[in-house]
Amino acid sequence: MKQKVLNLMGTRITLQIEHPKAEVLLNHAEEMLKDYEKRFSANDNKSDLMHVNQNAGIKPVQVDEDLFELIAKAHAVSLSSDSKFNLTIGPLVKLWKIGFKDAQLPNESDIQERLQKIQPENVVLDHEAYTVYLKVSGMEIDLGAIAKGYFADRLKDYFVSQGVQTGIIDLGGNVLTIGRPLDKDKWTVGIQQPDSERGGLVGVVEIAGQSVVTSGIYERYFYKNGKLYHHILDSKTGYPVEGDIASITIVSDQSIDGEIWTTVCFAMSIDQAITVLNEIPGIEAVIISKDGEVFTTQRMTHLTLILHRY
Repeated sequence: MKQKVLNLMGTRITLQIEHPKAEVLLNHAEEMLKDYEKRFSANDNKSDLMHVNQNAGIKPVQVDEDLFELIAKAHAVSLSSDSKFNLTIGPLVKLWKIGFKDAQLPNESDIQERLQKIQPENVVLDHEAYTVYLKVSGMEIDLGAIAKGYFADRLKDYFVSQGVQTGIIDLGGNVLTIGRPLDKDKWTVGIQQPDSERGGLVGVVEIAGQSVVTSGIYERYFYKNGKLYHHILDSKTGYPVEGDIASITIVSDQSIDGEIWTTVCFAMSIDQAITVLNEIPGIEAVIISKDGEVFTTQRMTHLTLILHRY
């Protein structure tokens, strides 16, 4: 298979496909990702998304159909999940700056001030004109919790439309497969041990044509006064989510669904998350507790979960 490795969107991206014109397709995929990063970024003041944010409280902004589609999807999930997933969390993300060199523990008054600006009901969408309006000055949409899944799905759509039958799209913690590998029946995707000091794998899942998305408190964090502050923020409290979950891995057909459910479930207890996910067709999960225990949804055994320790 032909492979292309990229450093984009703050992560290492690996694209592998089998196709007579693989190099041409991979080059086009790279341009697609660069275009997405340029337009969808919440960290580039010149992006189309930031143009929406810069006009918060001022006026609606027209955006391209694909960006509108993703914002609308994120908005619907934000409302239906009681903000466990929250597309307007941008002001809080930029206050904490977790994942950047200037990450900080904000003071309480600043957190409370930002909480007033992360209300998804204050996003107004015009589905005919493709305009987005943020009603309150200082509001900011951040698509970081959903964008990579959307990008992966669009890349797969493109590759498949060009006749690719075998491939793997790895956007760093977000893996989406096309068909089956050339030499075996299933792709093997590892699930990382959340304890970043020990490293290694808890296990692997074997999939064909599906997506594996993992999110964990070990991905981006900092320590302050001996306490770990991770990047998964609670839009109700303004602080990193407190709970018993260390990592969540979602197996699904669409990568965007994996992104959504890893975020939503972090705001739940393990028992709540397993109960909810057991009721959703086509969504399976592996959840690892902060104590290192492994929990799976009922149907995960059909996906050949292999648990082991290193």
